[in-house]
Order: sequence, then structure tokens, then C-alpha cells
Amino acid sequence: MYKSRWSIRFWAVILCLFYTSASAQSENTLNISTMREIVSDASQPNPPWGGPANGPVAQKDKFVAVVAEDLRNGGILGVAQGVAEAAKLLDWKLKIFDAGGTGKGRHEAVQKAQSEALDGLILIGADAEALRTQLEPIAGRHIPIVGWHVGPVAGVMKNSPVSVNVSTDPLEVARITAMAAVIQSDQQAGVVIFTDSNFEIAISKSDAMAEVIKACHTCALLEIRDVAISQSHKEMEAVTQELLAKYGRRWTYALAINDIYFDYMMPELIKAEIDTDELRLLSAGDGSSVAFQRILTNSYQVGTVAEPLTLHGWQLADELNRLLAGEPADGYVIPVHLVTPDNVHLDGGSDFIFDPDNGYRDIYRGLWEH
Repeated sequence: MYKSRWSIRFWAVILCLFYTSASAQSENTLNISTMREIVSDASQPNPPWGGPANGPVAQKDKFVAVVAEDLRNGGILGVAQGVAEAAKLLDWKLKIFDAGGTGKGRHEAVQKAQSEALDGLILIGADAEALRTQLEPIAGRHIPIVGWHVGPVAGVMKNSPVSVNVSTDPLEVARITAMAAVIQSDQQAGVVIFTDSNFEIAISKSDAMAEVIKACHTCALLEIRDVAISQSHKEMEAVTQELLAKYGRRWTYALAINDIYFDYMMPELIKAEIDTDELRLLSAGDGSSVAFQRILTNSYQVGTVAEPLTLHGWQLADELNRLLAGEPADGYVIPVHLVTPDNVHLDGGSDFIFDPDNGYRDIYRGLWEH
């Protein structure tokens, strides 16, 4: 797994956050200083390429099914578009099945996909463990399966029908998000965290955010609110109204496991005439185009840990190509990148995406065409 210099400091500060002693006050100062460095490093533009430098040539003329959790979600759509872009170069035929964000839709999509004469399967945003009983027969037919955001751990997956989970490290993503809130608020954040208990990865992220906020003794974790992503368009209006009435000015930061919650929170904040400095929004994924627009226009949102969605689509294609060639998955994990008002114009931000300017397309093209 790729390790950047800041990730070493990242895990060091996590240990410090939960270490108590008689000199707690001086340690807290050290922690905040280290957290500032971590957040600053994660905010640097043009993160360098640290991924694979070699691999098999393109395994052409393959039929690949893509099961997308919900194409209304900007992150999932962006990854699917990246897969489609890479598949053209690999000369693959793709068929995309949209699960629509429901359990029934998810199982139906996999059922339809496995009825095809597949060479490979790509899951985007669906929980691999929840689909284990359906995926195991596919893997049993020696059809390789790769996924994006399909489990709580990034990289090569063990004891799973899915070979690799393409993602940034979800715990690093979550903790960086919470650290940013602590630092921006001068350690005074009043926080509500939004999560979705339908997904193991979402719970892991919200728990990690909560740990950082709890470790800030002058911050307040007001509530962790469970709202299904698939129902956020229906529920967030009432939830936002309820939370504003319940906490008032104590609520100063909203943290979420996905930007989509803020899409439906925004209208209620405007109606309630909440100033953009009174309530700030930070997301632990995925860097949707709407999130970029909010950050660019100073509309409540002050950060998102953006996934390089198109790059991840290419990475999924490369991982599947390796498996189709009979080679093991690479398992590269891309470092966390925090998008803020200071760097939002860079690395594709003016086009409302995080697309690192590190030449990854040419790198993958070189691998597949050598």
C-alpha cells in the first residue's frame, strides 16, 4: 500500500488523540499542531502519482457488467464514466445496471448481470458483504469481480468474492474531514454527523469522525443522524428543520459521509436565513460537482474529501484487466485529498471535479499498450 509522508504523521496523531496523561494540555497543543500539518498536506494540489508502474497488456474483446448502486449519486456516476472511458481503450463491451439505491434494486441488478455471458464484473458503491450470497456463485465461475467503495477497507480484499476495493482509505478520509472541522472552528465546533447504516463503510466513516470530535474536549458532538442516502431527497428537509430547532446556534458544523446530504440541506438553510458563517458543511466524500460549486461560491460548504472519480474508474479497469490476465490485483490506495476554498480551482476543480494533474491516463495507456 502506498504510504505518503503525511500518512505516517496521520496515524501518529490518531494515537496521540486518545492518549491521556498528566500533561494532557501540552499534548493537546502538539496534537493540534500535527493535525494542522496533516490537513495542510492533504490540501496540497497536484498530488503525485504513486500507483502501478507496470502491468499486463490490454485483455481485449471482453464483456464486462457494471452494477452501479445509484446513478443519481454524483460519485457513483463519475466512477462509471471513468470506467466507460477506460473501457473504450481496452476494447471492452460494457453493460451498466443501475440499482436505484434500494436493496431490491441492488439484488435485481446483480441477478440481471450474472445472467449475461460475463468476463468480469464491476461493482460501484454496493456493499460487497451484503451481496455475498449473490456474488459467490459468480466468483465460483472464475469471473473476476472488482469494486469501488464496496467495503470498509481500501485495497486488496480478503475472504471476499470481490478481489479489490478501489477507494481512498475511508478512515483517513473521515478523520481528515473531522480534523478540518476542529481546526477551522478553533476547537469550538458543534457537530452533527450524517451517516447511512445500510452500509458498513458509512458507519466506519461516521464512527471515525465522531472519535476525532470527541477527542476535542472543547468541541461538542451534538448528534449522529442516520439518514439513508437513497432517502435523503425525501428526508433531509424535515431533518434539517428539526436539527435547527433543536440545537440552534450550537450547531456550527455538519459533517457527512457523502456530499449528497447537503444537496437537500441547502434549501432549508437558505429558508431559515442561516448565514454561511454560522453553519459550515464538510463532507467525507465524494467530491460531487455540486459540492465543488458550493465551495467555489462560498455557499455553506467549506470542504469535501474528493475522490478522483474518473481516475478511480480507470483504476477499476486496470485492476480487472490484471485479473483477466491471470495476475493479482495491484491494490494501490490513492492518498486523501481535501478540497477547500483555497485549492478548489486546481486539479480539475474549475470543471467541478477532482481530476489529479498527474498524467494517470497516459500511465495506464502505457501499461496496456506496451
